[in-house]
Amino acid sequence: MNLNQRSSGVLLHITSLPGPHGMGDFGPDAYRFVDWLQGAGQSIWQLLPTTPIGPGDSPYQGVSAFAGSQWMVALEPLVAKGWLAAPQVPDFCAERVDYGRVTPWREQQLRAAAAGFFAGASAADRQRYTAWCQAEAGWLDDYALFMAIRSPLNGQPWWTWEDGLKRRKPKALAAARKQHAGEVAFWQFVQWQFDEQARALKAYANERGVHLMGDLPIFVAHDSADCWSRPDLYHLDDEFQTSVVAGVPPDAMSAAGQRWGNPLYRWDRMAAENYAWWTARVKRALGQADVFRIDHFRGFAGYYEIPGSSPDATQGRWVTGPGMALFDAIKQALGPLPIVAEDLGFITDDVHELRDGCGFPGMKILQFGFGGEGDHEFLPHNWPRAAVAYTGTHDNDTVRGWWMQASPRERAFAGSYLPCGEHDVHWAMIRGCANSVANIAVYPLQDVLGLGSEHRMNVPGVLGGNWGWRFRWDWLGSEPARVLGLITAAAGRGPFALLKLPG
Repeated sequence: MNLNQRSSGVLLHITSLPGPHGMGDFGPDAYRFVDWLQGAGQSIWQLLPTTPIGPGDSPYQGVSAFAGSQWMVALEPLVAKGWLAAPQVPDFCAERVDYGRVTPWREQQLRAAAAGFFAGASAADRQRYTAWCQAEAGWLDDYALFMAIRSPLNGQPWWTWEDGLKRRKPKALAAARKQHAGEVAFWQFVQWQFDEQARALKAYANERGVHLMGDLPIFVAHDSADCWSRPDLYHLDDEFQTSVVAGVPPDAMSAAGQRWGNPLYRWDRMAAENYAWWTARVKRALGQADVFRIDHFRGFAGYYEIPGSSPDATQGRWVTGPGMALFDAIKQALGPLPIVAEDLGFITDDVHELRDGCGFPGMKILQFGFGGEGDHEFLPHNWPRAAVAYTGTHDNDTVRGWWMQASPRERAFAGSYLPCGEHDVHWAMIRGCANSVANIAVYPLQDVLGLGSEHRMNVPGVLGGNWGWRFRWDWLGSEPARVLGLITAAAGRGPFALLKLPG
């Protein structure tokens, strides 16, 4: 994907798709959404991380930086293969993901499908499965064993496991692989199907001129296969506890800052291996998407280090990150990197220098532009071409919600600048992004549909009630695609024929 080409797209996570099985997945509704995007003149579908979810159902705190979320594996292809009988589906909510009900049911279906595969798969399918497992062994073997050990322990953190397993002693690992061979095979099967379905969806989208934009969190979770398999790459003590953790310092929004709790990388050890772990991670990401956003890009220039014993972020300090050396190593191994840098928050000159030195576009959020005056960096007339413009992201309120919560001054400023009112502010912000010089513009589907705060995806700092939003096809109708197509075509981001001009 050419990041310098004028284009636009829609932000919608896979789990937000409609579908009969409790949450969005790689099934028929994903392909239908690609068709909708194509009809609306869009060439980008931006996703949130597709790795396994973690605490609070967040896709940013999963148990692996390499694995895919098992809950995104569609059941229809498994039924079509004859590995799974057509399931009796509970009465799941169509507008929210009830993870507590949906995930146990979906795991039951996946286990039945795995049993069906191992009992009766064709020789060709078995050969493809075996070849895939061999090709992905670098991360898959440890991930599958990690999950297999966790299952009978009810998800206990790996540093509480018996000594031989948590310290990865060869005899203990060999015994565990033998003891849990069936469970290991199950998790390998699920990941194989994730990859098969993700790549099939990507191919379908690309054939229709739609590129997939992924999302890569900078950090990994402490309780993850990544930390367990290579604890030497993280700041952990002799008992594998975090000596320092990630976060951001106090600011006007939070007097105590934010203590994320992720373990920090031993960048010196990663450098000694020529950043092989990161190269492998980026290579895998590019196998599933055409371009991806790196979350918290500023952490590569300098990151905030908080003592592991500190209950908040008030005691942290800034530490220099790996900088250009990391991306030079990845680029040397993989070639040009189609990366978008999430450069929001506390940004210093060294972050801008790293972003520009790498040639990565940054992000501009139009909702942020109305708190100051005409020279505000988030107003479209101040944006550079090398940027991805958003009405808002998954962490923002919807545009309609923002308007209702904004101060009278912000509403008056936005109303004059765009211009707009409550009834059309979502289209005005979309038009503002589309007509800007930014090479890429992206809009959450909630904004395309003009939905309110009750439809936002995430409220940062609030645990629970997030990441569950889904849309219904009857909400779309024909008007949103038609209007979005007109705005896109007029702004030079899509087929001009969508304007249907006379003569």
